[in-house]
Amino acid sequence: MKFGLRLRGGLLATLILFGAPVLAPVGAVFVSSSALAQTVQSISVEGNRRVEVETIRSYFKPGPGGRLDQGAIDDGLKALIETGLFQDVRINRGAGGQIVVSVVENPVIGRVAFEGNKKIKDEQLTTEVQSKARGTFSRAMVQSDTLRIAEIYRRSGRYDVRVTPEIIEQPNNRVDLIFTVNEGAKTGVKSIEFVGNNAFSSYRLRDVIKTHESNLLSFLASNDIYDPDRVEADRDLIRRFYLKNGFADVQVVAALTEYDPEKKGFLVTFKIEEGSQYRVGTVDFRSSIPNFDPTSMRAYSRVNVGALYNVESVEKSVEEMQIEASRRGYAFAVVRPGGDRNFEAHTVSVVFNIDEGPRTYIERINVRGNTRTRDYVIRREFDISEGDAYNRALVDRAERRLKNLDYFKTVKITTEPGSSSDRVVLIVDLEEKSTGDFSVSGGYSTTDGALAEVSVSERNLLGRGLFAKASVTYGQYARGYSLSFVEPYLLDYRVALGLDLYQREQKSNSYISYGTKTLGFSPRLGFSLREDLALQVRYSIYRQEITLPYYLANCNNNLGPAFNPSPAYANTAQGAADIASSGFNFAATNGLGCYVDGEASLPVRKELANGKTLTSALGYTLTYNTLDNNKNPTDGLLVDFRQDFAGVGGDVSYMKSVVDAKYYTPLVSDIVGLVRLQGGMLNKLGSDLRMLDHFQMGPNLVRGFAPNGIGPRDLNPFGSQDALGGTKYWGASLELQMPFWFLPKEVGLKGAVYADAGGLFDYQGPTTWSVTNEMTTPGNSGCTASTVNPPTAGTCTGLVYDNGNVVRSSVGVGLIWQSPFGPLRFDYAVPLTKGKNDRTQEFRFGGGTSF
Repeated sequence: MKFGLRLRGGLLATLILFGAPVLAPVGAVFVSSSALAQTVQSISVEGNRRVEVETIRSYFKPGPGGRLDQGAIDDGLKALIETGLFQDVRINRGAGGQIVVSVVENPVIGRVAFEGNKKIKDEQLTTEVQSKARGTFSRAMVQSDTLRIAEIYRRSGRYDVRVTPEIIEQPNNRVDLIFTVNEGAKTGVKSIEFVGNNAFSSYRLRDVIKTHESNLLSFLASNDIYDPDRVEADRDLIRRFYLKNGFADVQVVAALTEYDPEKKGFLVTFKIEEGSQYRVGTVDFRSSIPNFDPTSMRAYSRVNVGALYNVESVEKSVEEMQIEASRRGYAFAVVRPGGDRNFEAHTVSVVFNIDEGPRTYIERINVRGNTRTRDYVIRREFDISEGDAYNRALVDRAERRLKNLDYFKTVKITTEPGSSSDRVVLIVDLEEKSTGDFSVSGGYSTTDGALAEVSVSERNLLGRGLFAKASVTYGQYARGYSLSFVEPYLLDYRVALGLDLYQREQKSNSYISYGTKTLGFSPRLGFSLREDLALQVRYSIYRQEITLPYYLANCNNNLGPAFNPSPAYANTAQGAADIASSGFNFAATNGLGCYVDGEASLPVRKELANGKTLTSALGYTLTYNTLDNNKNPTDGLLVDFRQDFAGVGGDVSYMKSVVDAKYYTPLVSDIVGLVRLQGGMLNKLGSDLRMLDHFQMGPNLVRGFAPNGIGPRDLNPFGSQDALGGTKYWGASLELQMPFWFLPKEVGLKGAVYADAGGLFDYQGPTTWSVTNEMTTPGNSGCTASTVNPPTAGTCTGLVYDNGNVVRSSVGVGLIWQSPFGPLRFDYAVPLTKGKNDRTQEFRFGGGTSF
C-alpha cells in the first residue's frame, strides 16, 4: 500500500497519460490528459441528494487561467473526503474527457441516545459527543465519540467502562445512533507510596497531595478516584512543598501508576530526589535603574538570613517589591530573584535584581467562559486595567484572587500579542461552577445537646459576587435563626460590608438555671491590610432578656393562701397577676422562707425584674494569620485581638477586650505542637455591670470542667448556685497532636495529649438589691469570711458568693476526627487543681455534619 501511494504521482500519472483502463477505487483519480484542460464548470456531479452541485464543485480550485490541473483535482478529492459528508467519493472520466464526481452521501442522524448510563447524565454526554441529531453521520466521528465517552468515565474513576455504538437504519437515508454504556465498577487508588523521601514521612506527604487512597468512607468523596491530571498536579504540589522547606534541589522524578487487577485499583508511586536542605546565607538587592535605591526594597522582603530557604517567601517578596516599584513611578520595573548555592555550607545567597523591563502596555483584557458571573466582578480583582503598563506581578495577584473567590473550577490568565509590538492582550479563561449550597446539618455536644440546622447560601448571588445565607437552628437547648449578607466591594472599594440579623434562644439546662432570648442586628466592615493581616469593625445592637423556670422565680409553688413570692417574681407581669389572683398581701410579709424550695441567684432575679435590656456597642477585630492550612494547620500563627465598647446608647456600658493566640509548629515524626494563650478583661464604663456581660468559662478555657463550671459562684445552699462569671480571665494550653500511623491517612483520625491551665475571677456584678426583705437569707447563718463576700463572718445579707482567684489546671487526651460528616472531637480530661465550688466534667464530645 505504501509503495502504491508513492507511485501515484509518477507511475499512476503515466498510466493515465496512456489511457490505461483501470477500475477506480475510493479516493483514486483516473482522468485522461484532456481533462487537464477542463474548468470547474465542466465538472459533473452524480449521486448527491442534499449537498448542492455548486458546493461540491467549490472544493476544486482552478489554477492560473481558470484551468484544472492534476494537483487541483487531487486536492479537491481530498477536501471532499475530509468533509465527512460522504461515504464514498469517486472521480471518473466522462465523454470527451469530462470529469465526473460520483458521491454517496452519509446518512442523516435522526436521534442520538444513550443507554446504560447511570452515573453520568444524558445531558452531559450529549454536550461532549460530536455526533448530533439532524447532523451528518460519520463512522470516524462515531468512533471518536465512543472513545470520548469512555474517557469521561475514566476521568470519573471507572476504567472498566465499555461503550458500544449501535446504528439503526431508518427510511429516507436516516439513522438512529445509540451508545450502549457498561459503566463498570469505580476504579480507585488503592495505595500511594513515596520513594526517596527521607526528610518527610509518607504520612506527612499524603497531607500535601490531593489524591487519597480508597477507604470505607470514600463513597462520600471523590478524591480517591484515579485522575492522571490530578496525579500530575500532585507532583507539583510535592515539589512546592519541598521548595518551601529549604530543599532547593528537589526533583519529583516521576509519578508511576500501575493498575492492579487483583486489587481492582491503581497503585501510585512518587519518586523523589530530595537533595540537601538549604538556609538563607545572605540577602542582597541590586538595581540597574538610574536613581533607584535597591536597599529601599529591604522592607518588602520576606526572606530572612538564617531562615530556611522558602521559594514562596521569595515569590511573595518579588511581588511586593515589584508592586512597590510601580507605586513609585517605575511602572516597567521587573524584579528577578537569583540564588547562588553554597553546596558545602548548604546556604543560598539570594539576590533581588531590579531592572527596567520592556515597555509593554495592556491593550485589552478579554474575559471568556463567565456565563453567569458579571464581567465587572472579575475585572475588579485586577489592580491594573486597559492602557496600564503590563506588570506580571499584578497579573499573578489577580489570578490568585480569582481562584480564591471560589466561583470557578479553573482560572488561567495568558497573554497574546496586541496590535503592535508594545501591546499585549490579557486573556482570562474561566470555567464556572456551582456556588449555591443547601445543607441539612446535625450534631450533638455535651453543652448544647442535640442540634439540627437547615441553611441555604449563595456565594455569587445573581452573578454579582454577593454572599447571602439564611439558616434555622433547632435543638434541645439552643434555637434560633440568622440572616447574613455580604457585599465584598462596597462602593467599588476593596471593603467588605456585612449585615447580620439573628435571633437566639438559649434554654435552661443542667449548667445554667436560666434561659436567654436575644434579638440582634450587626453591620460590619472588613479590610484586608495585608495578605496575613485583616481588620474588621462592627456595630452591634441587640435586645436581651432572661427567662426562668416558674419554680425558680417563685418562692412557693403553692398558689394558695400561703403563696409567698419573691420580690423578683412579684415585679414581673406574671408575678403581679398571680399575686392579684391569690389574694396574697405582699406588704404584710417579711419575705422569710423564700429559699426553702429553691430560688435563682440574686443577679439573675434582678435581671429578670429589669426586663428586656438593650445593648449598643462598637467593636473591632484585628487578625494576624500565617497558618499553612486554616482547616488542619500544622505550622503558623493565628492571633485574634477583639475589643467592644458598649454604651453608644442602650442600657449598659462597658469595654471588653479579648486576645487569643495559637501557634502551631511541626515537631518530629509528624507530631504537631500547639501552644495557645488567651486572656480577657471587662472594664466598667459608667453604669453597673450586669452578670450577663461577664465572661463565663469552662472547657473553652480549661478542659475537664463543665460549661460555666469555673469562677465565682453563688453559694446560697437553697438556691440554684449559678455561675456568676468574672471580669478577668487567662488561659494557657500545650497540646501535641499526632497521627495514628497504623491507620490509613484517609481515615482522618489523630490523637492529642494536652495540659491546660487558667483562671477566671473578679466578679463585679450586682451583690445587693434594694427591695424590701430581699436580702434576708436565714439559711446562710454559718457563712465565713474566707469563702464568701461580703467578708464579715456571720453576715449573710446580700449575695453570698465565692470570688477566689484559683488556678485551675488539667491534663487529658483527645481524639480528633476530620470525618466526612464534619470535624468531631472527643476529650477526656482530669482536673489537677480546682476551686472549692467548681464543677467538673471529665468527658466532652462535640461535632456536626452536613449532608
